[in-house]
Amino acid sequence: MGYIDPTKEVFAEFRARDRAGPIHMLNLVRLRKEAAYPDGRKASGAEAYATYGRESGPVFKRLGGRIVWQGRFELMLIGPREEYWDHCFIAEYPSVDAFVEMIRDPVYREAVKHRQAAVEDSRLIRHAVLPVGENFGEIPA
Repeated sequence: MGYIDPTKEVFAEFRARDRAGPIHMLNLVRLRKEAAYPDGRKASGAEAYATYGRESGPVFKRLGGRIVWQGRFELMLIGPREEYWDHCFIAEYPSVDAFVEMIRDPVYREAVKHRQAAVEDSRLIRHAVLPVGENFGEIPA
């Protein structure tokens, strides 16, 4: 069984760690071959995820969200060889509150049903935005 939605406990921790400034959310998404809609409608996982993007995108943008990086998965160099991701991207939100407002928005809440039907497994990893260092392991002050 994959990870699709955050637990209530982790989401509460996400909110409790509020701070000023933007957040970056690393998204790794593996899609189902066929979407699993509760009402039985037919679509591929890719079609359902694209619908999620089209319907949730206006809310994401209205709240100041933007995609800051996107890549195509090619090879797992370190990690489980069988693990792969169909979508890899980093979304930036202006604040924790903007992310929370997005997921509470009625339009988004309707759109996320397509994501839930489409996704087999995912990772959503929150990051603080830091200046870029010159070398590995360097964390600028």
